[in-house]
Amino acid sequence: MKNYAIFLNDAARFNLVRQRRIDRRHWNERTAMPFVRLTITGPETGPETVAALQRGITALMAEVLGKRADLTAVLVEPAPAAGWSVGGVAVTRAAHIEARVTHGTNTAQEKALFVAAAHELLVRTLPGPLPLATYVVVQEVPADAWGYGGLTQAARTVDTAARS
Repeated sequence: MKNYAIFLNDAARFNLVRQRRIDRRHWNERTAMPFVRLTITGPETGPETVAALQRGITALMAEVLGKRADLTAVLVEPAPAAGWSVGGVAVTRAAHIEARVTHGTNTAQEKALFVAAAHELLVRTLPGPLPLATYVVVQEVPADAWGYGGLTQAARTVDTAARS
């Protein structure tokens, strides 16, 4: 799998690794699962491109935001070209990433690095120019408002603490 940390400069990578070493307790809580929705419009995106985007986004979620790759879900959805405009003008190619993570599990710096690296992934992977208004959103969801395997993230944290 390609290492998408190359999109980060050396100082940013060093600071992320350093911060994660300093606070391992916070790191364990941060491994909560993310859900990522990538919406694309324009010429049909082939299965190879979809797979490359899914792998790339999963790698960024793990490397930049510290999430578990094995719990990262990535949904790639096409949108009708006629349904997407920027500034009231229809566009021929566009993309939008919305990544949901548990509230408080990432720093502002990590989220900013993810936004930059995810945008770079879109630019490098999708054919044709993307509009300036190509958004990458990191949405924080309260731990008691989502989960997987039948447990909310809040319940999972309580369960982990009880076993410690």
